[in-house]
Amino acid sequence: MMKSKADEEDYWNSSKFKAFTFDDEDDEYSRLKESKQAVNSIRRLVEEDDDEDDVERVSWSGEPVGSISWSVRETAASNQRTDREPTFPKINTDTPTISKSHSGYSLSSLFKAGKTRGGNFQTFTDPLSDSSVRLYAPELRKPKSEYKDFVSDWSPEETVHRMQQGKAVSLEKFRSLQDKLLLLDFGVSAHDGNVITAVLIYLKRTLSKEVLFRELESRQTALRHFIHYLTETRDQRLLLELLRALGRTEDVALLQYKEHLSIADENKRRDFLKSCLSLPFSPEDSAHVQDHYTLMERQIIIEATDRQAERGGKVEIFQKFPRRASILNMPLITTLYYCCFYHYTESEGTYSSPLNIRHTFRISEKQYFVTALAARAKLKAWLDLDALFTSRNWLGFTRKKSPLSFHRVVDILQKNSAPTQVLQEYVGLIDDADLRISLAQKHKCHDIVINTYRDLKDRQLLLGYRGKVERGSAEERKINELLDNPQIRWKN
Repeated sequence: MMKSKADEEDYWNSSKFKAFTFDDEDDEYSRLKESKQAVNSIRRLVEEDDDEDDVERVSWSGEPVGSISWSVRETAASNQRTDREPTFPKINTDTPTISKSHSGYSLSSLFKAGKTRGGNFQTFTDPLSDSSVRLYAPELRKPKSEYKDFVSDWSPEETVHRMQQGKAVSLEKFRSLQDKLLLLDFGVSAHDGNVITAVLIYLKRTLSKEVLFRELESRQTALRHFIHYLTETRDQRLLLELLRALGRTEDVALLQYKEHLSIADENKRRDFLKSCLSLPFSPEDSAHVQDHYTLMERQIIIEATDRQAERGGKVEIFQKFPRRASILNMPLITTLYYCCFYHYTESEGTYSSPLNIRHTFRISEKQYFVTALAARAKLKAWLDLDALFTSRNWLGFTRKKSPLSFHRVVDILQKNSAPTQVLQEYVGLIDDADLRISLAQKHKCHDIVINTYRDLKDRQLLLGYRGKVERGSAEERKINELLDNPQIRWKN
């Protein structure tokens, strides 16, 4: 059924849908301007009133950040990066709050994004409700105040002062030799070892060895720090080069000599010590190196012989007192003690003879005496001790003599559990009467105490000591005989 023309006009005038006209674009543009005004009013409501609003932010291209042209440019750039990983950090879109400087959407993205499937334009809240939409903002540079300490133009003196305060500084900007040396000089003047070492590490990395060595030669404090630093870091190669450049040949020789400590094999160590004999040592050091080589050579011979004798089981002393450790790499006095313990009776012509070692290495009489006394007392060889103390004068008379005081001899014997008879013999050789009586009473050498009181003609002390000895003992009878002797003229 055909409608009349009047009915059709009523339909189009009363319906919410309108027929197509060429004026639609103008009408849509008017609505766009109205929406733009609404958005601007919303932006004014959500803007925060802070101190930064007065500062105009600009992008790298010089355009104000947040302007329409900047937003359009950013939106176009983000559309071109949909198929690759974004280079800007992601911004959380859980909340609909929009900041004027961090929003990735512009007016054009809000109103020119096209129509939805239903034929309508996207609303202002659509992009915010879509969780799949990611917002990106450019990463802006940090405020200059955050990295001021690294880029400020500090002078060498100010830099050293900041290093003393523990603040982070960069030495890389000091490129000229003059500035680098000023850093070192100010560090030395500040008497701060940490600063000096830090500057020296920087100079070591940035200067040639020739220039560095030349400048350190006139700065002895810095030179000592640098040598200590190389020693601690075990940079042997550079340390040797430095000492050679300074003409310190003796230090170079000593440094090379110390390398023997890292050699474990005894034969290789002996050969290395032999090669060190030709190094330019001082006369005193040269003698020590020679003795070290001779001692090492002798230890190898003694060790090989004693190991074979111990395994053979025919030498009694090795069976009664098995060796607890090897003699290799032991000090000289330890070697002498070892030989006094195991080879005391050998003739002087053998390498392991204590007398041979004493003469070869020029050991003093007192040092030899103390070592031999300790070794023979450990073995409880009391007859050897008697021979050690006995000396003969030019008239042929013998007497007990010791380069060590006899009260110390008594202490050594007592620590090795010497019997009272042996202790009494050496306590009686002490010259000081009070000390002799004290040690005699401590070690219960009664005869020494009684004879000393007799020599002092002190009847009262002798009567007092009679009460300390065992009743009916030989010591009590001796005291009674002395008290009854009319020939002794007592002083009290």
